This record gives sequence, structure tokens and C-alpha cells, in this order.
Amino acid sequence: MAIKKILVIEDDRFIGEMYVRSLKHENYEVDWVVDGHDGLVAATGKPYDLILLDIMLPEMRGPEILAALRGKGVDKIPNTRIAVMTNFDQDVESRVALQHDVDAYLIKAEITPRRLIEIIHELDAMPPKTA
Repeated sequence: MAIKKILVIEDDRFIGEMYVRSLKHENYEVDWVVDGHDGLVAATGKPYDLILLDIMLPEMRGPEILAALRGKGVDKIPNTRIAVMTNFDQDVESRVALQHDVDAYLIKAEITPRRLIEIIHELDAMPPKTA
């Protein structure tokens, strides 16, 4: 299953615009929302191949969205990959807990648009995680 449709859940306007522009330039279909509640609604309302999920969001945090999508052993989006993107330095226990339910854990400061595309290509070669 090739990654074609991507949902970006990112509240930082500069970063969101950069991701959207870069992804569209590579011919991905991209939707972008800026708060957690809208992100959860979008993620469950339309099929996506990949969700780029920020951790620190207004309305609902990334871990809450992740729990709603893949928590308690139920995967509501089984054919969707999730890449968590953050600049928030988490303790090891929190990071490991998040990594269990995501396909990639990325530090935004280390991700250029070119590197983001490379990571998406790497994810494209892997099957999605399941709960």
C-alpha cells in the first residue's frame, strides 16, 4: 500500500505550511489541521495512509489522539501509519510508551523537508503497525 494521502496535525503555522508545501510538491494529497480535536475528527473521518502528529497541540494533545486512535488494543485506523513529530523532550518512559503505537518518532528540529520525504519513503516500504 503506497502512501498517497497524508494528514498533518500541526499547530505551528510555519512548520505546517512547510510540510504541506513540501508534500504537495512530491504529489501527495495533504490535509492540514491545527488543533488536536480537529485532528482526531479528520483522522477518523477520512482514510489516510499517514498521519504526521504533533505532540503539543491545542484542544487535545498528541498522546490523547493516539490513545483514541490506537488505545486499549483497538486500532481504529489499521491501515494508517502514524509519525509523531515533536520538539518536546520527553522522559524515556513516555517516549517508549508513544513509540509502541507509532511507526516513527521524529524530532522536528532534525527534520528538513527533504528528510521528511525520505522518512515517508522508508515508511512506505514498511507495513503499518497494529495495536
